[in-house]
Amino acid sequence: MRDLNALKLIIEKTLVQQVEKISLVDLVDLFVEYAYIAHASDIHIQPEDEKVRIRFRVDGILQDIFGEIGIGKIIHHEIISRIKVISGLRIDEHLTPQDGRFRTKVEGIGDINIRVSIMPTYHGENAVLRILAETQEWKLEDLGFTPNELEKVKKSIKRPYGMILANGPTGSGKTTTLYTILKKLNNPTASIVTIEDPIEYSLDGTTQIQANMQVGLTFANGLRSVLRQDPNIIMVGEIRDQETAGIAVNAALTGHLVLSTLHTNDAATTFPRLIDMGVPPFLVASTINIVMGQRLVRMICDSCKGKRVLSQGELNSLREVIPELKENVRVFYEGKGCNVCNNTGYHGRIGIREVLEINDEIRKLIMNRATSQEIKQAAIENGMITMIKDGVSKALSGTTTLEEVLRIIYE
Repeated sequence: MRDLNALKLIIEKTLVQQVEKISLVDLVDLFVEYAYIAHASDIHIQPEDEKVRIRFRVDGILQDIFGEIGIGKIIHHEIISRIKVISGLRIDEHLTPQDGRFRTKVEGIGDINIRVSIMPTYHGENAVLRILAETQEWKLEDLGFTPNELEKVKKSIKRPYGMILANGPTGSGKTTTLYTILKKLNNPTASIVTIEDPIEYSLDGTTQIQANMQVGLTFANGLRSVLRQDPNIIMVGEIRDQETAGIAVNAALTGHLVLSTLHTNDAATTFPRLIDMGVPPFLVASTINIVMGQRLVRMICDSCKGKRVLSQGELNSLREVIPELKENVRVFYEGKGCNVCNNTGYHGRIGIREVLEINDEIRKLIMNRATSQEIKQAAIENGMITMIKDGVSKALSGTTTLEEVLRIIYE
């Protein structure tokens, strides 16, 4: 694997050459290699009036790595054409969005899978390349669960039926969490079927279905068909509407283990949301095994980590947000910025989570249509650690910064 700074220099030298001297095959491969080594999730190729911006989303934040060069607009069309060719897209179509995929082999790394989205804009076609982390062998232990939460999750996935939900906004790692669970459940005795939009990862030994609205293959219609395929475990990419929610809950009730995601701010909001979608409270209470609320926070770079002592004013402000914070807690950590982290002070990401396990008290509250706040309070009394508390705990241990936790929770 090449050094990141050396790779950056190679790309910069390539970009300043005349277009006819640039190998577009090598350039696109270099972008992908740089993204992979920098742990970027996406590459943004964005045309402007007279130039093109090439940015990388590293640890959830877009970085304009080559912004100082001023990449000429003349190379933009060539890059887009190359991406279209290897993704199997139409190179003569410039007015409608196109989606595709390609796989490229990088020396010292192996195959890297890329999902491509092309969108026509005022200044030309915008391309976003998503780096799919199929080569990474995630384990549940790597996802940032506390030991107590990890035991709850392991216990819930051993059950033969019911629902396991991962909740959070877009980009909070929900799909990665569910796929990590699927990897643990994947064995020759289990039939696993997923329906997704889009399919994020390839998982051998499972049946994966791509939802397609144009031909009527919605989550709801696909889920009906999946139930006739004799599955043990079903993963639905997202519960978006009443129909999908109803079928998923009934599938969990009739002996299937169903994994899915919801866009809610925390775990407790799941139950009112499903009831608002038209699912009867008694079905919600009897089918859900566990709900995981989550966000991704950037981790402090180990190469430039240092202590940071809060002033009394900062401590007072923090206690307004987290009243239970102890008075004598003042020492946190931060990254100073170095070559390893591109002077950001952060390197990598980890989940901050809350795991709400359903018990008799929670079921009773759901049946009585309790508010999310009442359910959350009951869960806390039963030992649930909230996301903000888990985040502060990780900040105290030096895993992340206090500012990062507050940014992610309250953004």
